[in-house]
Amino acid sequence: MNEPLKVLIVSQEITPYLPESEISTLSRNLPQAIQEKGKEIRTFMPRYGCVNERRNQLHEVIRLSGMNIIINDTDHPLIIKVASIQSIRMQVYFIDNEEFFRRKAITKDASGKDFDDNDERAIFFARGVIETVKKLRWAPDIVHCHGWMTAFMPLYIKKVYNEDPFFKNSKVIYSVYDDEFKNTFKSNISDKIIFDNLSLNDLSVINGKVVDFTALSKLAIEYSDGVIQGSENINNYVSKFVADKNIPFLPYQNAETYADAYDDFYNKIAK
Repeated sequence: MNEPLKVLIVSQEITPYLPESEISTLSRNLPQAIQEKGKEIRTFMPRYGCVNERRNQLHEVIRLSGMNIIINDTDHPLIIKVASIQSIRMQVYFIDNEEFFRRKAITKDASGKDFDDNDERAIFFARGVIETVKKLRWAPDIVHCHGWMTAFMPLYIKKVYNEDPFFKNSKVIYSVYDDEFKNTFKSNISDKIIFDNLSLNDLSVINGKVVDFTALSKLAIEYSDGVIQGSENINNYVSKFVADKNIPFLPYQNAETYADAYDDFYNKIAK
């Protein structure tokens, strides 16, 4: 009997920990649907300050916490927490850090301005998920990324962890949503991204360019094995980039069709 396909779902937001949105609702329901279809899942999101730890019964996983992630020559402690959605017996792992994720907002301040360190927060989140999955000693067949906060995952898996026994066979799927941010990342973003065996050549999609939502999405797609259109309407430049790449693509699916369609897409990409 074949082992179940292992699917790692990484999302920038999941309900009930955050208010309902297109991403958070799908990221809550998809793992349940995929699990019910016989797949093995792990689910991750950031532990924003607005996530109520007491009400949602989050607790730190000491054996997974304790390492530091270096970004731009600065050490950032990685804290891992976990909670359970009891009704479906599903655990959600949270990536936490005092500097990046304790503020009471998700990606914007009270005036609606994007946080200046969103680039480093996304880098920390991606690398934190990867290092935690390694500590769990769990090798995903599919890594499905939801929202721009996960956009560095494909790059790191394909260029830094591509020889790691837990990720060398992983296929990456990136879902593109209508979650566009307005500001651009700082000009030294490439310096922050690079570590280990990454080089500027690996960042040709963004190097020397203004890194906005479009450029960040292109970077994620460049290193993905498949792309899903998560929103009915997405950025036209990103849509064209996907078409030009000619990689496996799943068009937008509504609430009635996405579970079966995503499951079939996972099976197709995993082959």
